[in-house]
Amino acid sequence: MLRSSSRFALTILLSVFFSEITGAPALAQTHTPANPAQPAAPLKTTPATPAATPGPGPAAPPPGSHALTSADLEAFFDGVVPLQLERSDVVGASVLVMKDGQTLLEKGYGYADLKNKKTVDPNSTIFRLASISKLFTWVSVMQLVEQGKLNLDTDVNQYLDFQIRPAFNKPVTLRNLMTHTGGFEETADDIILLNPKDAVSLRDYLIHNQPMRLFPPGEVPAYSNYGVGLASYIVQRASGQPFEQYVQQHIFTPLGMTHSSFEQPLPKSLANLPSEGYRDDTTKPAVGFEIFNPVGAGGISSSAADMGRFGQALLNGGSLDGKQILKPETLALMWTPQFQASPQLPPICMGFYQDWRNNLRWIGHEGDLIAFHSLFFVEPSQKLVLFVSYNSAGGGGRPRPEIIDMFTDRYFPGAPKVEFLKTLPPEMKAIEGRYQTTRRSDSTKMALGNLFSQRSLSINKDGVLRVSGFRDLREHVVKWKAIGKDLWQAEDDQTRIFAIRDSSNRVVRLAVDFPGVQIQRVRWFENSRLVLPITYASIGVLALVVIASIIRLGRRLFLHKRPRWKPQPGTIWLTASPRIAAWLWILFLAAIVGYFAATSDDISIPNPHWYPWFVLVNWVVAVILVFSFFTLIRAFFIWTRADLRLITKLKFTIVALSCVVLGWVAIHWNVIGSAHRI
Repeated sequence: MLRSSSRFALTILLSVFFSEITGAPALAQTHTPANPAQPAAPLKTTPATPAATPGPGPAAPPPGSHALTSADLEAFFDGVVPLQLERSDVVGASVLVMKDGQTLLEKGYGYADLKNKKTVDPNSTIFRLASISKLFTWVSVMQLVEQGKLNLDTDVNQYLDFQIRPAFNKPVTLRNLMTHTGGFEETADDIILLNPKDAVSLRDYLIHNQPMRLFPPGEVPAYSNYGVGLASYIVQRASGQPFEQYVQQHIFTPLGMTHSSFEQPLPKSLANLPSEGYRDDTTKPAVGFEIFNPVGAGGISSSAADMGRFGQALLNGGSLDGKQILKPETLALMWTPQFQASPQLPPICMGFYQDWRNNLRWIGHEGDLIAFHSLFFVEPSQKLVLFVSYNSAGGGGRPRPEIIDMFTDRYFPGAPKVEFLKTLPPEMKAIEGRYQTTRRSDSTKMALGNLFSQRSLSINKDGVLRVSGFRDLREHVVKWKAIGKDLWQAEDDQTRIFAIRDSSNRVVRLAVDFPGVQIQRVRWFENSRLVLPITYASIGVLALVVIASIIRLGRRLFLHKRPRWKPQPGTIWLTASPRIAAWLWILFLAAIVGYFAATSDDISIPNPHWYPWFVLVNWVVAVILVFSFFTLIRAFFIWTRADLRLITKLKFTIVALSCVVLGWVAIHWNVIGSAHRI
């Protein structure tokens, strides 16, 4: 979800592009519904297909694997996790591994409270699990589908007491929400609150933060917390219970998950159990309890032991200790692929997504807040449950993928054999270009982040594909080689990229291993390789104007006794409007850079307290644009004067064009725009 970042206001969208490319954002080309639309009646499904029960894993551990025993697991995690805590500056972690209904490892590492030296207890220490919450939202939805109260393919507006604005002449359905194909853009306003007094109701949050729609429903995955929030509110309306209460009564209580809750902050009975959460620098005070909006997308608090019970219920056909939360056929439907770019890439199912490695087909979810970073996966063919959660910001980027990769390689070695193409087909070079994530904001103040999050794909003379700025867990540059038509695989790993073409045979999007996001080709006029150099050059031109003004002022103040230097005939100084525009642009940009530099160690989360500052920014930019317009007019009339030298005309024109470039960037990327959309 979110990472701790001093520059959150600018970079919330930067982290999502290829942020999970060890399971990175993937595209979806083919929409393969698991079942036809069901009537609004008790759910009836067909038995699971082989695709619904991920991958037939090996019946016995393959040659070269370690025995999956408690002793070996403890040795493995004792060797890995403490090193991760030290290297990534993480205070504590909680780990659980189960197989065939038996707990093989349940252990805490480090501290839940560093100040008071309170250690992590995997049974009772509660961690904030962020997006793992979504699995409970989807289970809740499917419970109500079983009861005939909800239909997966009905317009969600029929279940709401407000309306999702129309777009693309196509309704959004629950199936779209479960596969992240509702088409919503990313929003950041109020997504995390640290002060409970700022909390808003689920309904108010959804009404006041409704995103624009970037894509037609059902066509392009764009991971959306808002979409999951809609689903949690639909659960609330269909059940007649607050969402938090519904999950407690229909999932937590039946499964005996006594250390789990969606209440934010936690109820008094659990208030002393949650782990503290920490920044990148754990010497600083704890973050505090992170209230996530919308609740169904990231509000859960739970322990390792409780997540083990949830995992066992999933692997046992939806029941545990005689209590059933889902019918087996419903769970089979939830695990049936719904959206998949290629048969060679993991699919997204009904809310669950798959992560492939070796012969295993993990299915589950990960989650991120400022401080907490967690993973929860089950592997049905091996009856495995794997849960790990870290309580510090450093636990997200590297430790988590290390765990699932190293665990799989140790106990289930044997990467699928692939054969790289010896000669690269010329048409596959069409993948080259610049791309941005489909999980982005185009209409809010966060849109500027899109300009800085782009990645360039290029192919060298040996046919090796590279992604700019992307490295593996060892910090090596990742090299992808072709293994089939439009399909690439990392030379030393199992990650893949699939190129998706439109009807004109043009590569328009990319898929990698995480099926909840696509990577979309950037339009030429938004290409950062074009826009940023021009923007920086424009800033440089205006900075020279400011410097020249300062020099002239200094000459007047300190060298006033010397004769004033006069320009050559046909040459004139810049007039007032160009100079004022240049000063305003440079001062504005300097203030922005200075703000981020001064707050580089702070946690900065968009919220309504920012609105007055955004209003101020809008007014400042509006004034600057007025002077920029006068500068452009002045440059136009300068060309009508025959008495002026060409160098003077060019000077006015270059300054005017610089103002135009900065003005276009400010307008196109919403530096000036709605102050209430973040």
